[in-house]
Amino acid sequence: MLTFFCVLLGAIIFEYSNGFHDAANAIATVVSTRVLTPRKAIAMAAFFNLAGALFGGAVASTIGKGLVDTNVVSMTTVLSAVIAAFTWNITTWWFGLPSSSSHALIGGLCGAALAAASGNWSVIKWNAGVWPKVVVPMITSPFAGFIFGALLMFLLFVALQR
Repeated sequence: MLTFFCVLLGAIIFEYSNGFHDAANAIATVVSTRVLTPRKAIAMAAFFNLAGALFGGAVASTIGKGLVDTNVVSMTTVLSAVIAAFTWNITTWWFGLPSSSSHALIGGLCGAALAAASGNWSVIKWNAGVWPKVVVPMITSPFAGFIFGALLMFLLFVALQR
């Protein structure tokens, strides 16, 4: 029972670090350009972070079941993953390095599962989870964002020229 409460506390602390680590990146532009006041930007970030937590079940399912063999996952494994992700968040924040809290949590979970399996790399679901659900989207999403952003900008430019 103590381990459960430690995991719960660790998850809350990780989410706090996730909020000040990632939410700041999301609202920095609208605050610095004075599109929104800091108070409105924080309220917007809090609302959408809550919505993501409530409606992001597919992501939680992927992280919980789709990346590593669940037979090696215990409360201690989860606690280790959360501590590793929190430590990474704080370290990168301290040095001003950009990083993703989600990827830190995924790396923490894979590392903790690998340690729990005594270095047996087969516990990580490379072909069924890590590559198609983490690595490929991580590589392709910036390109997709660039293409769709450029297309939207072009369409807006054409529409507003008339």
